[in-house]
This record gives sequence, C-alpha cells and structure tokens, in this order.
Amino acid sequence: MSAGVPQSLAGVRVLDLTRVLAGPWCTQVLADLGADVIKVERPGSGDDTRGWGPPFLKDAEGNETPESAYFLCANRNKRSLTVDLSTAQGQAIIRRLAMRSDVLVENFKVGDMARYGLDAATLRAAHPGLVYCSITGFGQDGPYAQRAGYDFAVQGLGGLMSVTGAADGEPQKVGVAVADLFTGMYATVAILAALRHRDATGEGQVIDMALLDAQVAMLANLGSHYLVGGQVPARQGNAHANIVPYQVFAVADGHIIVAVGNDRQFARLCGLLGEPELASDERFSTNAGRVRHRDVLVPQLQSALMSRDRQTWLVLLEAAGVPCGPVNDIADVFGDPQVRARDMCINIEHQSAVSLPLVASPIKMSATPIRYVRPPPLLGEHTEEILAEMEGIDRRNSG
Repeated sequence: MSAGVPQSLAGVRVLDLTRVLAGPWCTQVLADLGADVIKVERPGSGDDTRGWGPPFLKDAEGNETPESAYFLCANRNKRSLTVDLSTAQGQAIIRRLAMRSDVLVENFKVGDMARYGLDAATLRAAHPGLVYCSITGFGQDGPYAQRAGYDFAVQGLGGLMSVTGAADGEPQKVGVAVADLFTGMYATVAILAALRHRDATGEGQVIDMALLDAQVAMLANLGSHYLVGGQVPARQGNAHANIVPYQVFAVADGHIIVAVGNDRQFARLCGLLGEPELASDERFSTNAGRVRHRDVLVPQLQSALMSRDRQTWLVLLEAAGVPCGPVNDIADVFGDPQVRARDMCINIEHQSAVSLPLVASPIKMSATPIRYVRPPPLLGEHTEEILAEMEGIDRRNSG
C-alpha cells in the first residue's frame, strides 16, 4: 500500500495505557485507521501478553524472540514507550503527552490513575478537548467497581457460559476472549463518536467501558428472549433456541452446519434428504412448529444426513440454496479460498528480519483504506523517538 494513501484518523494521537486484550484491541483498530498510537509499557516487562507463550516469533536463524503470538495479534501499527508510572518523572511524561493527545485509553483498576494524577478530571481540567476512555471489568461505579475483571469470569457472570455448551454438559466459555474483544470494539465506536462530538464542539468527554456491560449487551436476542418472554434460555449445544434446523449435524465423514432460515429452505432440504413429506407435516411446516417438535424432527434429519459425506452434502445444499457450511479448523480457515481472496492474512516485515504473518483487519474502505505501516513494536522501541518529539514540541511551544 502506498505511503501516500490517506487514512481516516491521520493526525489523531492516541495515548495507550492499556495491556492484555480489550484495550490493545481497541487501540489497534484506531492505529489501523491511521491514528498515531503511543503504547505506554512498564520498563523491563511491558505488556503482560509479551510473555504469554509459546508460541513466540522466531528470528531469521530460528531462535525464539521475546515476542509472543498473543502480543503480536493486538499491537501492530503502534509505537512503544517505556515509562515507570510509579515515579514522578514518569507521571510528568504522561501528563505532557496527554496534553498533546486527542485520546487517552487506560485499563487500570478504578482509582489507580487518580493516585498517579492521571485521572480524567485532572487531565481534562487542563485539556478539555481530551477524549478519555477507561476500560475496566465492571465500570467506575456499582458494587463490583473495585474488582479486577477477567474475560473468563465475565463470560460466566454475564450469562454467556450458561447458554454455551452441550445441553447435557457443563457450561462452556467461548474459544476466544469475546468479552474483551467486544468491549474493545464498543470502546472504539465510542471513541470515534466522541471525536466527532469534539470536532463539532471542542469538548472531549469521559468514556466508561466495562467488560460486564459489553457482555450483557452482546446477549442480544437471548437477553431479549428472557426480558420479553420471561423464559431463561438454556444451553442448546450447536442448536438454536428459536430456529430449527439450525445446528451442526454429523455426516458420514465428519460434521456440517445446516442453517435453515425459512420454510422454503426447509422444504428444499427435505427434498434433498429424500423425505419431502416432512415439509408438509403440520408439526414441521412452520418454524414455530419445528421449534416445538425439534425432539422428533432433528433425529430424523440426522439419520438421513448420515447417508453421504461432508463434501457431497455441501455441494448439494449449496446448489439448492440451503444455508450450510463446513466446520473448519484454524488451518482450514487460512487455506479457504474466500479468506485468501479477501486478503485476511497479511505479512509485515518484523524487526527480527522475518516476515511476520498476521490476521488482517476486516475493515475495507474505498477512500481511506487500512495501512499496515508498523509491525508490533519491540518493548520500548520508540522511547527515545517519542521523548525527542515531545522535547521538540515543548521547545517550540515555549518560545
């Protein structure tokens, strides 16, 4: 991508005092969109996830570097500044940078930033245009505000695990840290909205993001199922609470997904299975009926689907317009022709002189496309550069 291509957030500076996943996921999106993101890290150890491996990136000689795959997934396009926030000098550096930033994102425990003199009220008193985003487990108020927040615990507390897993099995967490990721994405949306408001009025604002809030919001239709219907949703395994058939089925050599969304699709499925009479059966002719009688219907469908292999069924179902899909492992995903066509794997030249493969941003923009300018930074890689810039700004401003 040409260096001259414009980016949506060019000229926006983000001071990133976050670590692990929710905050870094948010600031990576902002960095991908062109913001200058300064990642502030502890001297010596840096972001906790730098050590969350193996796997670790290997250099050109095949030796492990200190860069974990976990850290690499959420920190591209950023610059790393090491600062000891426990010292007066470190706090002064962050205050000076905050005065020259558009956005500050932090995920410290409630009250920690005030101890450092870096809380929203203090910084915004001197810089009213600052957008200050705090990401915590439970928010700035409420009985849980002082608790540390972890994705796994929030998935349990926020109800997600109660609806994930086999109906007759134990509650399950989702395979990736979705509470962190959703909170990061909600934070990104809020920051962009706050910047729009700042541009219109000159006023920044404080954003209070909580993992639990995001987890409750993402219950979506299941939350509404309870609030509107008064029923507590249960685990359905790979089935759907409100649509049948909409689940994983075993076939002769593995599993496929069949996701029938309406009665016409169900009739076509029944025809392919050689059981067209199921579509006219009054118990199954409507989705509501199929939901009520799923215990009778699903075993009949399962028995018929065992007659052929996965690829045969996928070809037949796709041709008939019945929504379906394979159950891919991660290697299958990155080998999939659609994923490859959409350039969802990118390669960036890393400081270790190797080509670093990363999952690409899903954002496709015609006028201001995503650019991959910087690999995830080495710890403190840009400290001298950033301090020199800050010193230059200070001198210009003083005279």
